[in-house]
Amino acid sequence: MTTTDHDDDDDGYRGPASLRLADGQVLEVEVTLRGYVEPLDGRYHWYGRVAVHAELETLLGGRRAQAVVSTPQGEAAGELSDVDPWGRYRITGVSTPPFAVGTEVSA
Repeated sequence: MTTTDHDDDDDGYRGPASLRLADGQVLEVEVTLRGYVEPLDGRYHWYGRVAVHAELETLLGGRRAQAVVSTPQGEAAGELSDVDPWGRYRITGVSTPPFAVGTEVSA
């Protein structure tokens, strides 16, 4: 499901996802993701948060980790980092995002 809870033109996704960690473990999680094309480098930068997940916290203990995030719309490699005060890991990537991106250009 594409998120529409914000007024700007950012593309995004909120819903279920799978995280495949570097050791091959796969966790079913909930994510909120957004992204944008960075004019300075011309690449798509996507980012978001993984909802609190006890097993993820047990495995990572607040450390950074590489992961592949998969949604019903696609998958992409990213980095898990920065646990916020509520226990949610930040995930970021620079690539085709793991969610659909609008292709319409507004006039």
